[in-house]
Amino acid sequence: MNPKVSIIILNWNGWKDTVECLESLYQITYPNYDVIAVDNGSEDESIEKIKECCEGKIEVKSKFFIYNPRNKPINVIEYTKEETEIGEIQEKSITNLTSNPTLIVIKNDKNYGFPEGNNIGINFALKNLKPDYLFLLNNDTVVNKSSIEPLIAAMEEDKKIGIAGGTLCYYDGTNLIQSTGIYLNKYTKNGYSKGHGEIDVGQFNSKRDVDFISGAAMMIKRNIFEDVGLLYNNFFFLCEDVDFCLRTKKIGFKVMFIPNSKIYHKDQRSSIKIEKTTLFYSLRNKIWLAYMHGSFIEKIFFTLYYFFYTIPVTTAWSLIRVRKNYLLTIIKGTFCGFFKIKKIVRYSKDL
Repeated sequence: MNPKVSIIILNWNGWKDTVECLESLYQITYPNYDVIAVDNGSEDESIEKIKECCEGKIEVKSKFFIYNPRNKPINVIEYTKEETEIGEIQEKSITNLTSNPTLIVIKNDKNYGFPEGNNIGINFALKNLKPDYLFLLNNDTVVNKSSIEPLIAAMEEDKKIGIAGGTLCYYDGTNLIQSTGIYLNKYTKNGYSKGHGEIDVGQFNSKRDVDFISGAAMMIKRNIFEDVGLLYNNFFFLCEDVDFCLRTKKIGFKVMFIPNSKIYHKDQRSSIKIEKTTLFYSLRNKIWLAYMHGSFIEKIFFTLYYFFYTIPVTTAWSLIRVRKNYLLTIIKGTFCGFFKIKKIVRYSKDL
């Protein structure tokens, strides 16, 4: 009646966000889940702070929940990346995780990026925890207590739903909608969401097909990884969620928005810290996405759109903000996008 869910959170120098997310997770009403925190080589004492939180030494404050000291201590089981690669774990007990609050921490030796960092956690869960579903969750999110049940209920009812997500609201807004599932313009590869910027008053109360679900909160059926594979590591950051959903739809599964599941998102806290890097990957990866998933006509339109709209607008934006050094980033992102197309298209044909 309650399929097992493995929840995977990727942390990179963001322990303050992560502990708030974890505290919200250990207060959810869904009874059958385990939590994996993958640390991507943080340099801000994230591991130590997360462990202190689990020991009850840090009282997590949030406007979305009341801190619960009664579920502490949370048992922490630590693995290095190398330990997760040796096959099924034998030396540390990971059975009956729901009998007592438990957090599995995987410590990566460096920042592997968003897709590969998540893939490390996904591989660990598939090999050792045997979940029915995997829930990819950004560390800068806070979940409602009843956020899991609607997603699982819908996916159990309709076996063709491979990926599902609920309403994402802005953390700093008053029920201000960030996403209710996203549609993709097939020519420009720009995404848009119904209700974006609106106050959530329950107006989106029916499930519907969408093009992709934000990787900030994405519920995935286990067999999707067997049929589609993992997130594509070379994206490193941005567009990997779009690619994964499009690949899922190509093999006949649905990607669905499910109402009554709500999660609050702080919205790209990590990307704000590294704005130039974000610009590079947003340009490069969108080019890759267009050539991996577009028809011949769509590729031609995208290329014209990119050079006659995206480049001028992005260049003007950088100059207006007196960031002339961003021009080199724009050139690099464009060059790496178009001059690695052959490799990317070859990869997409092998899927």
